[in-house]
Amino acid sequence: MTDVTILNASALGLIALLGLRHGLDPDHVAVIDNLTFQAAEQRPRLAPWTGTLFAVGHSLSVALVAIGVAVFAASLVWPVWATEAVDWAIIGLLVLVGVLNLTALRRVGVYTPVGWRQKIVPKALRSSSHPLAIVGVGFIFGLVFDTATQAAAWGAAAGAAQGVQGAVLVAGAFAVGMIATDTADSQIVARLLRAGGDPARVQRYRRAVGWLIVVLSFGMAGYALLTKVVAAAELPGPAFTTLGCVMAAAVVLLLVLARRKAAIPEAVR
Repeated sequence: MTDVTILNASALGLIALLGLRHGLDPDHVAVIDNLTFQAAEQRPRLAPWTGTLFAVGHSLSVALVAIGVAVFAASLVWPVWATEAVDWAIIGLLVLVGVLNLTALRRVGVYTPVGWRQKIVPKALRSSSHPLAIVGVGFIFGLVFDTATQAAAWGAAAGAAQGVQGAVLVAGAFAVGMIATDTADSQIVARLLRAGGDPARVQRYRRAVGWLIVVLSFGMAGYALLTKVVAAAELPGPAFTTLGCVMAAAVVLLLVLARRKAAIPEAVR
């Protein structure tokens, strides 16, 4: 985990890059895709900013957890077994998302990205395109144990060193990276829909996103499992974060290319 006991520009930059990578979590890609398609029908002007609103809500819950833990940092003790249990649970949930989307992709018919976190969001929120509803979905996503646990760990470390101000800086840096990635996601999808692509081409795009989710899910789970079995395989914090940044840039490039290809009329190809 990135060291947040010394909050210099380098540490905050690494945390921002972690936020950038976090925005590519399979569940984020799935829910933002679905929310953007929904907003394109109900509130077209809002659709490009769906990812931004989602990330703002997500960032608020991360900040609340980090600041709350920082306040009580001196009296908190994290049991070793809890960290281990969370690590294994995250691996299992990544595999679950990969399997769910792979199964959906293999079915005949219309494909919609699948994420396990969406199931815990009240239907009234996930079926609404009101800005506050989208912020609410992001807020709930941030309270799920894996994200909340990471925010709590950062809050405890930053709080022990620099108090609540340190936790605020950590949460803010993380939010900057995540908002950038999630905004890019919804902007790309919204532009695809504005381009007037026919349903068949739009469905091809969504299936491409589905395969991306499958690759991310199994890839992240595989890396986490490998580091559990072979400790030496774990990349240093800066190297892992840099890899996440490169992966984010590559994914955005692939999505842009897919969007352009989907928007080109068949007659022009």
